[in-house]
Amino acid sequence: MAFFRYKSNLYPLIAIASALLIMVFGLVTARSIECSYFLLGALIWLIFFGCYKQVLRVLPAFIVFGGAFALIAYFSSGKNFATALAMLNRFGAVFLAIVPSMSIQAVAMTRNLSQLHTPRGITLGMLITMSFIPVLRAEIRRVREAMKTRGARSIFNPRIFYRAFLIPLVTRLVDISDTLALSIETRGFTLGKCKYTVYKKENINFMDALYLLGLIAGVVLAVVL
Repeated sequence: MAFFRYKSNLYPLIAIASALLIMVFGLVTARSIECSYFLLGALIWLIFFGCYKQVLRVLPAFIVFGGAFALIAYFSSGKNFATALAMLNRFGAVFLAIVPSMSIQAVAMTRNLSQLHTPRGITLGMLITMSFIPVLRAEIRRVREAMKTRGARSIFNPRIFYRAFLIPLVTRLVDISDTLALSIETRGFTLGKCKYTVYKKENINFMDALYLLGLIAGVVLAVVL
């Protein structure tokens, strides 16, 4: 089963390309039943390539938001099923496009961009952006745990939110940004023109090609049929 381990095998830029393909095709053809078949097939294809954990993470949000907006569209259009289906397809395309993006490791993306000699500013910005979201989520969880320890449970109270949540969170993020800047400098990252090497290169393999060709085949079938 290690052969189908999604995060270790999929080429980062192919993951981004597949996310764009799913979202653009889903939004353009949202009013057709073929779009629903394509999204269902893409979902199965992602699970087949080992992306079931990412699917399970986005599925509850899709059910809640997609279902709610589909119901609103259904009743606001005079109980028109086609309108509700189009709304559901749009949300399905957006949420399903998030799945391959979630499977990209920040380090792998940085290596991939460096191999292609992407400007260092873009590479560094991508690395910081992809690394910041998990850090932010972890810091929010730590601040919330500290609030519970001190007995400040509700963040809907403006005073509690400002003093017990917002100020500690901002302070922690400032400290993290300083540490990140120092870490980048000590690891030799620079925005100027200089020679650099990539220790571990990201290479396209058979599974990458099979994954992308399967999605393209799904698009072709949805258009032709």
